[in-house]
Amino acid sequence: MSDEKKGNWLSRMKEGLSRSSTKLKTGITDRFTKRKLDDEALEELEELLITADLGVETAMRLSAAIAKSRFGKEMDSEEIRTGLAEEITPILEPIAKPLEINPANRPHVVLVCGVNGSGKTTTIGKMAKQFQQQGKTVMLAAADTFRAAAVEQLKVWGERNSCPVVAKETGADAAGLVYDAVERAKHENIDVLLVDTAGRLQNRADLMAELEKIIRVVKKVDDTAPHNCLLVLDATVGQNAHSQVEIFGKIVNVTGLILTKLDGTARGGVLVALADKFKLPVHAIGVGEGIDDLRPFEARAFSRSLLGLDS
Repeated sequence: MSDEKKGNWLSRMKEGLSRSSTKLKTGITDRFTKRKLDDEALEELEELLITADLGVETAMRLSAAIAKSRFGKEMDSEEIRTGLAEEITPILEPIAKPLEINPANRPHVVLVCGVNGSGKTTTIGKMAKQFQQQGKTVMLAAADTFRAAAVEQLKVWGERNSCPVVAKETGADAAGLVYDAVERAKHENIDVLLVDTAGRLQNRADLMAELEKIIRVVKKVDDTAPHNCLLVLDATVGQNAHSQVEIFGKIVNVTGLILTKLDGTARGGVLVALADKFKLPVHAIGVGEGIDDLRPFEARAFSRSLLGLDS
């Protein structure tokens, strides 16, 4: 990425995280204006981090880390925020990984799942465009056969990106469609096959069973596929994202996460909690509607933006 593009992305990310950073910055400023870091102050900091969706365990760990070197000292808001950003960065560094496509896989099959309304179809459209910009050929599979609107939405992305879309009538067998899509992608020597699955609540056993069936059928064509199972999470759900990761993880081998709608929530801290708990790669974050607003992120820049500091 050029310096200009990187600068644009960093400013968009900071703007996208403004709701989350404002909540944290205001909360910390209200509590820390040349205040001694004692037990009471640490407890307040911990509570603030929990309300910002960093999770109980992560909040306790971050507060303890701040206390280790600064307990009993007078601190202001910026010192606290800088210290937190320094502690959050190493939590995020191991999981800030762009999605890599293996050229040995033709196609490299990426199964995309998540609950209703998480932004799966839009995310797939944006990913398709980005892979094409890298010189890869892309095919889309409309395996959300429950909703005609989802199929139409994917077809619109296919037209916009000039990439083929494998689709069938509403109510068709999703697993059979994916089987056909993998066969066709193999025949046409496609680099990447992005599979859009039906949005499903994690408590719907029948829909979860369908997801298992899709994976079984894909393996009949290519026993190494799917090569990635991505879980798309809507950041506005906050701590509910944890149960989604746990339950989808039991059904499919979730290999990575994508967080969308970070610009529409004050709950951006959930990314830190997810990284700390699950250690799964977060391949991209969404901080807007534009094609360039879904990007891999840089741990330090994200940490500082989350705390309202310059990247």
